[in-house]
Amino acid sequence: MRGRIGSYRSILLRAGAVAGLLGGATIAVAQSSAPGVAEQVAFGRAAYAEHCSVCHGEALAGGQFAPGLKGPAFLPKWGNAPLSDLFDYIHRSMPPANAGGLPDDTYAAIAALILSENGAEPGRVIKAGEMSGLTLPPMPRAAENANAGVGGLSKRYPLPPGPQVPDRFANYTPVTEAMLSNPAPENWLTWRRGHNGQGYSPLNQIDTGNVSNLHVAWAQALPPGANMNEPLVRDGVLYVFGYGDSVLAFDAVSGRSLWTYQRRVPQGTPLSSKKTLALYGDKVFTATSDNHMVALDARTGRPVWDVKLTEKPGMRIPGGPLAADGVIMQGLATQAAGGGLIVAVDAETGEHLWTFETVAKPGQLGGDTWNGLAGDQRKGGSVWTSGTYDAASGLALWGVAQTYDTGPLRDLKPGENNDALFTNATLAFEPRSGKLRWYFQHMKNDQYDLDWVFDRVVGTINVDGRPRRVVITGGKEGLFDAVDAETGKYIKTVDMGIQDFIIAIDSVTGDKTPDPAKVPGRDKGTVFVCPHGGGGRNWTPTSFNPNSHHLFVNARDVCMDMVAAQGPGFLTTGVNIQYAPPPNGDGNYGVLQAIDMESGKVLWETRRRQTFDMGILTTAGGVLFTGGMDRQFLAYDQATGKELWRTGVSGVPNASPITYSVDGKQYVAMVTGHGNPLAFGIPDVIPETQLPPVNSSTLYVFALPD
Repeated sequence: MRGRIGSYRSILLRAGAVAGLLGGATIAVAQSSAPGVAEQVAFGRAAYAEHCSVCHGEALAGGQFAPGLKGPAFLPKWGNAPLSDLFDYIHRSMPPANAGGLPDDTYAAIAALILSENGAEPGRVIKAGEMSGLTLPPMPRAAENANAGVGGLSKRYPLPPGPQVPDRFANYTPVTEAMLSNPAPENWLTWRRGHNGQGYSPLNQIDTGNVSNLHVAWAQALPPGANMNEPLVRDGVLYVFGYGDSVLAFDAVSGRSLWTYQRRVPQGTPLSSKKTLALYGDKVFTATSDNHMVALDARTGRPVWDVKLTEKPGMRIPGGPLAADGVIMQGLATQAAGGGLIVAVDAETGEHLWTFETVAKPGQLGGDTWNGLAGDQRKGGSVWTSGTYDAASGLALWGVAQTYDTGPLRDLKPGENNDALFTNATLAFEPRSGKLRWYFQHMKNDQYDLDWVFDRVVGTINVDGRPRRVVITGGKEGLFDAVDAETGKYIKTVDMGIQDFIIAIDSVTGDKTPDPAKVPGRDKGTVFVCPHGGGGRNWTPTSFNPNSHHLFVNARDVCMDMVAAQGPGFLTTGVNIQYAPPPNGDGNYGVLQAIDMESGKVLWETRRRQTFDMGILTTAGGVLFTGGMDRQFLAYDQATGKELWRTGVSGVPNASPITYSVDGKQYVAMVTGHGNPLAFGIPDVIPETQLPPVNSSTLYVFALPD
C-alpha cells in the first residue's frame, strides 16, 4: 500500500513540474486565493501523477485505459453531482490495484484537483466528510459537442441494441415485519433467512438428484480480507458486507454491481468482518468496525443515518444487527471489565432506545450471582453473533458468551452465588422497550471456555404428544437445550456425544453438573476435558428442517489438556489449554450430524479429517450445504449424510451459505475469506493444515445448467 506522498508544501515543487505537462484543457482551471486551496490542488496534482495518470492520462484528458476526468469526457456523467459522491467513488474503487488504500487527505486532494480542472472553485480546503454544498459544475453548453480527447463515442454509426438490463429496484416495496417472519420462498431476508433463525429454505429445484450438476453461475471478488458474512437477497438483489466496512449490492442473477457503500473509519481502527446485515423498510443496516450503526438506502446505498452505539472502550462487533418491531438491535463483545452490551436504536431515525448490560451489576437483576466480585471487576458476557426473533411472542432472542475471568468464580464463597449471570444465557427482550421478559442460563459458572453464545432457532416440535414452540440452542459442549419460546421454561437437552465432563442434567431445571474431577485450576494439575474450547459445536450456525424436526450441526471433535500456567493463564484459574486428540480417535476431526429434536436421537453422523468451518444450509430439495477448512464447498443428503457434491474455492469458507431464486431459477451463494476463529484450523492436531497464502475474499454463486 502506498502511503501519503508528502505534505502540501513539500509537494509544490513536484507539482509545478507536473503542471508543465498539463496543457490543452478544454475548460479553464479555477484559480483560488482561499488559504490552503492552491496547495491542496497542487498536492492532488502530484498524487494524480503518481496514482492515476497511467490510466487517465497526464492531463486528465483520458488515456489508453480510462476516460478523461474533465470536460466533455467527464461532465456528461458527473456534472452537477455532489463532490462527496465523486470522493466516495474514487475512495472505494481507486486506484484499481489498491482500492481504498490511500490516505483520506490524498483522495480529498485528488477530488479537489478534478473540481479545479473542471473550472470550479471550492472556496475552502476539502476534507473527507466535510463536502456539504460542493458540487461538480455542469457541462458548459459550448463544450457539449467538443472532442472529448481520448475516449468518447463516435456518432458515425448507431450502436446496435444490447441486452435489456433489468432494473432490480423498479418495483421496490418496503421490507415488512411479516416478510421477515415468513419470507417469500425466493428471498433470504435475514441472518439464517427469516426471523426464526432456521437456516432452511423451501426451494427444491436443486435436489439430491441433480446437485452434482451445480456450476458457478457468477462470482465477484470482494475487498480482500476476513469475511464471515452471510449475504441477504431481496427480489433479485444480493447484499453482502465486505472487509474494510463496505456494503455491496449485486444483481443476484448476473453479478452486475448495483451500488457500493464504503465507510471511512478513523485511522487505526481495527477492522473486522460482520456475520450479517439487516433489511427493514427501505433500508439496509450495517454495523461498523468503529461501533456505529449505519442505515443505507437499500436502492442506492446512500447513508440515511449514522449513530454511534457506545462510547465504552474496548468494544467490538463481530456479529450483526437484528431488525424487528421497528427496532435495530446489535450485540457488542469485549474482554474488558464491565462485560458485553446489547444496544437498540429506532430503525427510522437511529434514535437510541435502550442498552442492556450482559454482565449483571450489583443492584440489578442477577447482580448477586458473581460470588461477591465488585461490579467494576466483572468481565465476559460478549455477544459474538446476531439474534433471532419470535414473531408469535414478540420477543427478540440473544445469546451471551462466557467469561475468561474464571478464577473469582470457581469456588463458591459462603453466602454467595457464583452462577455469573447473564453469561451462557438466552435473553428474551421486548424489542422496543428493552424489557427482559425471560432468561435461561444454559451453563452456570463456566470454567472451560465452552460458551453458549451461538444461534437461537425458533421452531415447533412435539413435546409430550403436542406441538410446542421452542427455542433451540447449543453450547460448545455439543449439548442442545430446548426451552419454551413464550416463557423460557426448560424442556429438554440433546447430547451430540462429544463431551465428557457433564455427568448430570436436571430434568426439571436443565442445570448441568460438571464432574468435580474435571474442574480445572492451577491447583489441579493437568485436567483432560472434551471438547476443546476452540472445538466442539462452535461459531458455525445450525440448520433446522421444520418439516422433519431435524437439527443439522457440525462440530470439531477435539479435546483439551487444561494445564497449570506459569503466569495468570488463558483462564484466570491459572490454566492454559492445549489441543489433544480424543481418546481412540481415528484422525477425523470434522463431525456432521443430523439430530431428531423430538426423540433426541442422533440419526446419522459423517466425519472427515479437515474440520467444517461453515454454517449449514438445508433445503426442501433434501440437500445440506456446508464447507470445510480445506477450501471445499460441500453438499450432503439430509436423509443419510452421504456426500453428493463438492467443489474447491479460492479461500476458506467461514460464513454460511444461502439459497434464493430469481425468475424461477434457484441459486446457492457463499463467501470466502478466512477470519473467524474456526478459519485457522487446528494445525496442532492436523499438521497438514494450510491457510491460503493470500487472504482474498470472493462471492460465489452456483446454479444448475440452463
